[in-house]
Amino acid sequence: MTSVGKRRPLSITRPAIALAFLLFAAGCSESSSTEKLSGRIFGTSWNLTFHTSPEGLTPDQVESAVMDAFKVVDDSMNNYRDDSTISRLNALDANQVFEVDWDFALVFNTALDIYYATGGAYDPSVSPLVNLWGFGPKGVTQRPSEDALDALEPIIGLEEFAWDLSTRAFVKQHAQAELDFSSIAKGYAVDLASDALLEMGIEHFMLEVGGEVQVRGLSPRGDRWRLAIENPVPARAGAVYAAIAVTDVGIATSGDYRNFFVDKGTRYSHLIDPRTALPIEHDLVSVTVVHPSTMVADAWATALMVVGTEEALRLADLYELGVTLISRDGQQLVSSDNGVMAQWLTTSTGEDAL
Repeated sequence: MTSVGKRRPLSITRPAIALAFLLFAAGCSESSSTEKLSGRIFGTSWNLTFHTSPEGLTPDQVESAVMDAFKVVDDSMNNYRDDSTISRLNALDANQVFEVDWDFALVFNTALDIYYATGGAYDPSVSPLVNLWGFGPKGVTQRPSEDALDALEPIIGLEEFAWDLSTRAFVKQHAQAELDFSSIAKGYAVDLASDALLEMGIEHFMLEVGGEVQVRGLSPRGDRWRLAIENPVPARAGAVYAAIAVTDVGIATSGDYRNFFVDKGTRYSHLIDPRTALPIEHDLVSVTVVHPSTMVADAWATALMVVGTEEALRLADLYELGVTLISRDGQQLVSSDNGVMAQWLTTSTGEDAL
């Protein structure tokens, strides 16, 4: 090997919030063949718009295929189901060999790549820290003591796990070490369901789960799918900050402005940097990532929020991610878009008051 309870939403302990994308509804003419489906999954909503589907294919069949894909992820990666793969692994004592399913192994391998690429800034083993800071299911409390933070240091980091991906065998080297895929699992669910839609012959669709999006083909208007990035100022929730027109990609957004607490006059973000065990303190407010895989976009959106604007731009260019970064500059919001994102970006305010 190589070292390196209750049913609740996958997203409860996520170290970054997936922000809602706003469809540009204005001027959207839809053909009679356009279908819309929606529902609830992972403690959030899912929405599917598709058109020009194969003859004889019913909406019920489409919904069944989507839900089957979601079930795979729920069975494997839901930390709040005692019988899920991830919960059973987390419950093990140290040095017990446990065989995970193929979907778990694939997601872990993707997370591992990003963990190494970011020097540990993206870390699916961070949930004990997230919980200690009060952003887990027990709710926000207060700043933890230094002793409490130091006590968790030995169990944070993917080096606490040993594995053989060829056999899917995992071993925890510390009994209290845990994995949490809530920053990547919804993106994987979108990819898995999108593959199912393509296999059914549906080539033009937009699928969204809790803000993680995959678009394929053309919109009902016959052009790229148009979406908006939400303004990250709480007072302007729901307002458009920038717009993108995309096809055949996944999109995810993460931000630090909706989940925080104030203790003794200090604001603490829910985004914890695993390298320091402390909430982030830099100027980056929101990250939107575009990548062919929604799973990859999902995880990188969290990772880039943790590292901050300068390093986020460097990593985005290095790993060919399209990004729009929204940062604080005094009393203004300023956006930075890299070259990969330029092909998708249609409008951007560039600067806005807080």
